[in-house]
Amino acid sequence: MTSDLLAPLDLAFWNMESDRHPMHLGALGVFAAHSPTAGAHAADLLAARAAAVPGLRMRIRDLWQPFAFGGATREADPDFDPLDHVRLHAPTDDFQAVAGRLMERPLERGRPPWEAHVLPGADGMSFAVLFKFHHALADGLRALKLAAGVLDPVDVPERAPRAVEPPQGLLSDVRRLPERLPGLVRGALSDVGRALDIGASLALSTLGMRPAAALTCAPSGTRRTAGVVIDIDDVHRVRKSAGGTVNDVLIAVVAGALRRWLDERGDGSKDVAPRALIPVSRRRPRTAQPQGNRLSGYLIRLPVHDADPLRRLETVRTAMLRNMDAGPNRGAGAVALLADHVPALGHRLGGPLVGQAARLWFDILVTSVPLPGFGLRLGGHELAEVYPLAPLAPGQALAVAISTYRGRVHYGLVADARAVPDLDRFAYAVSAEVETLLTVCDH
Repeated sequence: MTSDLLAPLDLAFWNMESDRHPMHLGALGVFAAHSPTAGAHAADLLAARAAAVPGLRMRIRDLWQPFAFGGATREADPDFDPLDHVRLHAPTDDFQAVAGRLMERPLERGRPPWEAHVLPGADGMSFAVLFKFHHALADGLRALKLAAGVLDPVDVPERAPRAVEPPQGLLSDVRRLPERLPGLVRGALSDVGRALDIGASLALSTLGMRPAAALTCAPSGTRRTAGVVIDIDDVHRVRKSAGGTVNDVLIAVVAGALRRWLDERGDGSKDVAPRALIPVSRRRPRTAQPQGNRLSGYLIRLPVHDADPLRRLETVRTAMLRNMDAGPNRGAGAVALLADHVPALGHRLGGPLVGQAARLWFDILVTSVPLPGFGLRLGGHELAEVYPLAPLAPGQALAVAISTYRGRVHYGLVADARAVPDLDRFAYAVSAEVETLLTVCDH
């Protein structure tokens, strides 16, 4: 397998990481077990199948050659051993508690940066698998593809990839330079204009209403996770009654849950409007080079201060429409696009500073992770629940990831354990907010 250079955004994720701020994403899948030995059997299957998935063999190696100084590359690990990555744990009656402790631990950077932790249920009727992938190895879509490679095979028709024009070589590029020059100049000017727009939007986003103090913290390196499941039919009931998209409703639920949680813990929600980063994938699944992160984002103010749940939903809807009209290439949420214009050495030297600056950019991450509509299995055991888990930015206390799977919406919550010891209360507030919206819409 050939090696490939990390894309600028991947390189940024690789260099932002520290022991206290691991940059891996995760997913906690809960499976219905047929026997008390199902977990051990699942661990054996994962290890056996991982050896046949090329993407799981890829490690990340730093480069110091003149033309790639400070960069990094993905390349096959000649010493790859699946048993270094698949671990079977002791039975537990609290999958989330164990997942939180495991999410604290950075992945080993000298090996392919992924792990699969199998957690047998103490009752023998279930087991869970926590997948961890470094964000430089895979974004949500790529991680899903890698995880699917070790689950039971399913019959899904594959679409033919789009034809990609082969490279013409350096000489051809030089010959075409005169005809391409006007376009290159226009592109450069467009990039400058985009950067100025993003910078101005980012400056404006810091003005106005205050963020919630509970969403920022002195980083402790600790993690806590929790999960919430709601019925997608309830989301559609709210959407049909109040308007907006499914995504609008799910984001508005986060705003309402934050209001409820802040008021209950005594922090108060008055004048609170935290900036939520909503990542937007710019990946084209059928094009070449599928591994690199291709992300932009929308930035919106969550109307936590507003007491009316329907007004909160309308505010979210209006903000998302405004973002979509502008497109993912402009606005404060598109800061990730600027990574393409930073040289590799700049990412190497500035990565830690960029990570620390995340709190100046946004207050909370609310991301959606797509999942297939069909059922997934491992060793014949059905995947019953799946909670996506997002990386937690330095200085931020809470991140929310959302996936829809087989008619149910799963909220995966990751928090700094010291800053948010009451994460379960926030999880309860998510469920309560859905009930509130249903009650209001029904009347």
